[in-house]
Amino acid sequence: MSTSAQLSFRAAQFATAWSAARVVLSSAAGSGQASSSGGALASRLDQYGVGALGAALSDGERVELQDAGATVVLTRHGASGALRISWADGPTYEQRVPLPGQLAGATAPSRPVPVPAADGPLGPPTDLSALGDLNRPLAVVRGVLYDWDTVPPVQRQGTIPAVSVDLLGDPLFLRDHGVRAAYVAGAMAGGIASVDLVVAMANAGLLAFFGSGGLPLPAVEKALQTLSTRLKDRPWGCNLLHNPNEPAMEEQTVDLFLRHGCSRISASAYMTLTPAVVRYRAAGLSMKGGQIVERTSIFAKVSRPEVAARFLAPAPMEMLQALVASGKITDEQARLAAQVPLARDVTAEADSGGHTDRRPLLVLLPLLLRLRDELQIKHAYTQPPRIGAAGGLGDPRSIHAAFAMGAAYVLTGSVNQATVEAGTSLRVKEMLVEAGMADVATGPAPDMFELGAHVQVLSKGSMYAQRGRRLYDLYKTYEGVDSLPAKVRARLESKIFRRSIDDIWAGTRAYWAERDPSEVARAERDPKHHMALIFRWYLGMTSRWARSGEVERVRDYQVWCGPSMGLFNAWSQDTPLAELSSRKVADVAQALLEGAAACRRIGVARALGVRI
Repeated sequence: MSTSAQLSFRAAQFATAWSAARVVLSSAAGSGQASSSGGALASRLDQYGVGALGAALSDGERVELQDAGATVVLTRHGASGALRISWADGPTYEQRVPLPGQLAGATAPSRPVPVPAADGPLGPPTDLSALGDLNRPLAVVRGVLYDWDTVPPVQRQGTIPAVSVDLLGDPLFLRDHGVRAAYVAGAMAGGIASVDLVVAMANAGLLAFFGSGGLPLPAVEKALQTLSTRLKDRPWGCNLLHNPNEPAMEEQTVDLFLRHGCSRISASAYMTLTPAVVRYRAAGLSMKGGQIVERTSIFAKVSRPEVAARFLAPAPMEMLQALVASGKITDEQARLAAQVPLARDVTAEADSGGHTDRRPLLVLLPLLLRLRDELQIKHAYTQPPRIGAAGGLGDPRSIHAAFAMGAAYVLTGSVNQATVEAGTSLRVKEMLVEAGMADVATGPAPDMFELGAHVQVLSKGSMYAQRGRRLYDLYKTYEGVDSLPAKVRARLESKIFRRSIDDIWAGTRAYWAERDPSEVARAERDPKHHMALIFRWYLGMTSRWARSGEVERVRDYQVWCGPSMGLFNAWSQDTPLAELSSRKVADVAQALLEGAAACRRIGVARALGVRI
């Protein structure tokens, strides 16, 4: 029998089994078609489900069923399929669906695959552990689990399909960023999200951001050169940390990103937009074939709807016009920037380590999804921006919950700091492995000290939060270091700084004289600013002591950490990931994703009446 005849014969079987008026079955080798009286396609789909339809397809095959004003098209791609359902008098739905293993006719089995008769006996039931086997489709009959192919179609009361990690989140995220899962390792500043960490994630087909925030420009440039050389076209990005005290540093960092072809940035700690972040976005826009090409992509981490709204909208026209006037972008780039969202990916950053407002994800994520939908209608983008989730994600259940709430992707931070590739000291990693959910506190943010901003840090084993808050209280109370009571000053120098204030100022003055002389001039005429720079010396050094593992300064360590670290430690307690030496960043990601996929199957089982 010829290929077309075989396909026509199978098309006739589809037409009969699914009661479709017309069926077209296609493969790379050809196509065949058949027709029948039809009339019950919709009810058959309701009865058997799309999984049963996909189980009769080989990889790459496409079946189109037409009947009574409805058209169903399913194309199989491995363990999933592209499904399109169109109604003559209604909408068209397109989605990617998981499919069970292929049955008879799939990939030419060596012997016939037995198909139970409609009234035949059921096979032996399986236990709940089968839900953890992601590639194993299951059937449910009266609340009991069975292997899918041991239950006749008419007896299946529900199907629990195979699930792979690429089915979690928004499939367009995978396409746009060239990754295999909607999972991101976030930028931990100071190089904690190290070059090795970014490379390990990229080699695993996942996205990570280098923690360039807070690093000197030569170190950032060296990392950019290494990443672009080692990774080439594989996905990676860098951190752009908002720096209200030094806007020139932001501008110079963007210069480096554009010069070295960094096509993704994680914009962090922004309260308002700056010319630097707008320029980065606009500089990557061009037209080709009548379509806007976006070579630069912004991931904005936000914890307030009003900040999210700025990133979800196009860049402000007045800022674009100023950039054109200064020659930093072209007229065309400004025109294109007014048609696309400033950030395609906006992350709802909840109770996280480092800069945080400690907002609950259960509130923040739905608010940002609603805001995104409103702005999508207002601006009529050709492709809606995506909303991701971060903060408090430390085990499979929390990852699954974020996806279930509608997150397009998830972003982790704290759990990656205690991995082999993280760019921090062994002592810090050991402290993190011992952390519980409640072993965190907030202290002043060194880069936004005068503004009263906070960072969430590890409190177990460190007194940074208490000592930092003490410095901020002194800053608010006194007009300068010369106004400090003698006992207070002596205690600062002996217990916290371990150096004299005059010695600290000498080094601080030399640093700022080279970096930004205006800071020195301001401090010499403003005692309050003079005190702030001295206090910021200590606050800034605490994170460096932590990264380098300064033994004598353990009690001063500033270790950015959220409660998710404690959750991860509790979840991994009886697994190989309990050991620090086994915590490789890509393995952590894979374990969390596979666990989240298993949680999805458990949820389906519960919905079908299986008692978990």
